[in-house]
Parts: sequence; C-alpha cells; structure tokens
Amino acid sequence: MIHSSPARVALLVFTGLILVWTALLSLPIASSTREVTPLADALFTAVSAICVTGLATVDMATHWSFFGELLILAGLQIGGIGVLTLASILGLTVTRRLGLRSRLLAAGDTNPMRMGRDVSESQAVGLGEIGGLLAAVATSLVVIELALTAFITPRLIAEGYTFWPALWNGFYLAASAFTNTGFVPLPGGLEPFATDMYLLTVLAVGVFLGSIGFPVIFALYRYVVGGGWRAHKRLGLHAKLTLTTTLIFVIFGWIAIAGLEFNNPLTLGSQGLGDTLFSSVYMSVMTRSGGLGVMDPTEMQGSTLLVIDMLMFVGGGSASTAGGIKVTTIAVLFLAAYAEARGYKDMQAFDRRIPNEVLRVAVSVLIWGATIVLAASVAIMHLTGKPLDIVLFEVISAFGTCGLSTGLSAEIDDPGKYILAATMWAGRVGTVTLAAAVAATSRSRMFRLPEERPIVG
Repeated sequence: MIHSSPARVALLVFTGLILVWTALLSLPIASSTREVTPLADALFTAVSAICVTGLATVDMATHWSFFGELLILAGLQIGGIGVLTLASILGLTVTRRLGLRSRLLAAGDTNPMRMGRDVSESQAVGLGEIGGLLAAVATSLVVIELALTAFITPRLIAEGYTFWPALWNGFYLAASAFTNTGFVPLPGGLEPFATDMYLLTVLAVGVFLGSIGFPVIFALYRYVVGGGWRAHKRLGLHAKLTLTTTLIFVIFGWIAIAGLEFNNPLTLGSQGLGDTLFSSVYMSVMTRSGGLGVMDPTEMQGSTLLVIDMLMFVGGGSASTAGGIKVTTIAVLFLAAYAEARGYKDMQAFDRRIPNEVLRVAVSVLIWGATIVLAASVAIMHLTGKPLDIVLFEVISAFGTCGLSTGLSAEIDDPGKYILAATMWAGRVGTVTLAAAVAATSRSRMFRLPEERPIVG
C-alpha cells in the first residue's frame, strides 16, 4: 500500500494516531481532576501534540494529570519522529516510482535528502532501507533531546525545583523545543524566565535544530564529524538552501521585531538594549515553528503581528518538525522570480541548476497553504466576530504548527476549535502529501499540445 498510495498511508497514519490519542486524553485518568475532558478539548490537544503544534485550549500546566502529560509527551515524540521520517519515506517511494532520471524533481517535503546531490549519492539514498532511516532519525532525536535536558535541568534546579521534577520538566521542555511543539508544563509558562538568556538560548538552539530538519542535521554531521572534510567536501544544495534561507529569515525577523517593538512599553520598550536585542532574536527563532514565546502577541503592534504571520507561514525546513510552506519552497519561488527577471531559462543556486519541475511543487504548496489559511480565517471570523489580525495570527500559527497564540484557541467555542484542529492537521499532513502527490504525477507524454501564452500580470 505504501508503494501504491503513500499519500493515503500518511493520511491514515496521522488520522489514526489522532483518534487514538483523543480517546486516551478523554479518559478521566488523563485529567488532574479525574473528570472527562470535553471532546473538543481532547481532540484539539491530540491534534496539537501529534502534529507538533503547541496550541492549547486548556491550561497545560494544571489540567492534565501525570498520565495525561505522559500521553502528550509520547504524542509529540511520535509526531516528531513521524514528521521527520514521513517526508523521507514518501520521498523514497516517489524516487522508486520516478526512476533515476527524475530523482531530483521532488522538492519541498518529498525529496530533501536528494536535492542538490549527484546521481550516485541520490541512488544510494533511494535504495536505502526505511528501517535504517527511522533508526537514524530516532537516534538523532534522542541524542539531541537528552543533551538539551542536560542543559535545562540544572537551571530548573537553581530556580527551586527538586531533582526529579526538574528532570521531568527539563526533558518535557527539551522534547517540546526540538519537536517544535511549544507546550510548556511549568506553572506560569516561561514568563518567570522571560529575560533568562541561558534557558532561552538552550530552547532556541533546540527549536533551530528541529526546524532545519533531519536531512540537514545528518548532512552537517557527516560534514563535520562523519568522515571529515575529505570525505564530504561540500554540503548538498538542499542543506545550503535551508541554512541560508533560515538564517535570512531569522535575521529579518530579528531586525523587524526589534525595530517595530522597541518603543512599545508593553513589550520591548521597557527593556534595555541588550534584552531588547536578545528578546527579538529569540522571538524570531520561535516563529520557525517553536512556539515557546515570552512576549504576549496581544500586546504587540499590528505591524509586528503581520511580520510574524509571514514568518510563521514560511515555517522551517523540509522534512523537519517545523510547519509552514517551508523555507526551501519560498527559496525556489524567489529563485524562479530572479531567473525570470534576468531572462534565464533555469533556476540556479550555489553553482547548481534546479529543475523547473521543482517550481511546480513549490507553487502547489504555496497555493494549498494560502487556500487553507484563507478558508479557516473567513470561517473563524464569521463565528467569533474577532478582528482580522487576531484571527489571522491564530490560523497561521495553526497551519504553520507554530503554537504562538493570541489566546483565541482557549476562548473560541467548539466549532472554532474543530476548525483550528482541521487547520493544524491540514497544515502538517497536507503539505507533505500534496508535495508527494505532485512529484509522483510528474510523467512524460508521447505528445505535446500546441503552445499559446496567456497574458499574465
């Protein structure tokens, strides 16, 4: 079934996990009061965990029992591993279907591990075992999360937590950061650590590593450690595009947030220069899909909310725990626009030519994402009567599986919760399966129709 319909398998697996977790979170034992959690809240939390989003309709620090927290932690771990491997598995399936000639066609979420490599390297990846891929992803996830836990736990102990609660909450925060989920188990959230550069830096590093994706982490590991400089003298095109575009967006968000909020007394205006620069760059990193925010979006300028909307919509890297349309998608679109402006037939980056078929995937993902956001925003505005900037922020956060919130998720009625849950599901699973479907339908024909150009622009 995986070979015949990988997109259908992806939908069934994620949907099945969500239904199972909804049932488990509805059990009385999952809540701290031993009462049944309402269906809308249980479903919303299950979707948010499995799709590694981080939006919540209940207080995550007080509503759930230890059993409920275990379920949520297991859900975001399974969701994180699933997100990292699903795109690669779909890519392997698409590769086998397309054959050697078209191995570099699928961009976005479908073929990040092959984009920009030579044919022999691509062939080796395509013939690899899914089990080995899963083991490598799971190993990287465990190693990184344990390292983050080792840095977070001492800080929580210094804050007054005893060892075991500090270790548990430290691991929970580490998993939440690396999987880009954004759940915080601490009473009061991260507000007590709003200016704690040590803890926030650790969380930002975890979010950044999760947002660039397993293919890039693996490429960096091989480049620096596995075989050294002589064995792998260069990074692949996908890794270069992901790192470059991610850094560009982080810097852009840093400058924009600092510039727009520096005189806002409710956010950065009350801080010194050092804290302002740090808080703004931290917030910019969180828009990758981290969601572990320390600034209240409702107190920000409307212009800042719009900037963050754009950053969340783009999201992180392909085959990562981050959501959005992905940085490689937006990079391909900009490269196509640049090539068209210069009159080039081909898109080029880092001395490599990008096949024009990749643009087809990128445009499809962009249109899919914009359509979801538009439809969900219209529906929720109609249901709630809330202003556009508040609704759009929450919807894009759901679609980009970011988790930053204006508080609308907790205030909205059940129909609105179901719409946001569907938006999270579509944003997480939809872009992956759409990219796979578009890449898999790339086929040659025995004939070509007459050409005629419409007027565009």
